[in-house]
Amino acid sequence: MDDGIGIFNKIKKVLNLEDPHDAILELSKGKFTTDPEHHTGEGIFFTSRACDSFFILSDIIRFGRFQNADWLVKQEELPNKGTSVIMEVNYKTKRTLNQVFDEFASEHEEYGFTRTRVPIALGQYGPDGLMSRSKARRVLNRFSRFKEVILDFVNVDFIGPAFADEIFRVYAKSHPDVHILWVNANESIQKMIQKALQSANSKSPADDIES
Repeated sequence: MDDGIGIFNKIKKVLNLEDPHDAILELSKGKFTTDPEHHTGEGIFFTSRACDSFFILSDIIRFGRFQNADWLVKQEELPNKGTSVIMEVNYKTKRTLNQVFDEFASEHEEYGFTRTRVPIALGQYGPDGLMSRSKARRVLNRFSRFKEVILDFVNVDFIGPAFADEIFRVYAKSHPDVHILWVNANESIQKMIQKALQSANSKSPADDIES
């Protein structure tokens, strides 16, 4: 626990973001730090997945998850200023750190943090939801730092055609070295993705991963 300006406000300021929820989206991707000379930006990403529960409380936002569960974002009045981090680990857990690290090491590249999984539901805030190209570009921010990006559409009911086109045609064409996959997409989202892929005359990567 500290009494600083708050982690989400800090990230918002450093990246010149419009909304603290953008900071949450950046944290979920990994490889982000406000102090690159002293940190790799991997600590929160892997710690949040190694613990049985991991939560960050800052400003009016509670963000975190329980092991193997969806991310939770809740706005509430918090008792303290600054940032509080709560972590719990079952001392009988059979989960190892190597298992956590291996999950995000690409099978097609050298061993390292080359794969990330982005919970797209974290981008649904705001009046435009997941409709616009600008929202897609916020989701796409810093994807170029990874070789593989898995878009997880759990708890997402709909995406707009402009959102899909920006990711699966425009970005994919300009960043051929970033392999974009998706999981947990419903029929409506699948149609939007396929439409964008057809426009790009690309082969769908859907068969590469379970959906």
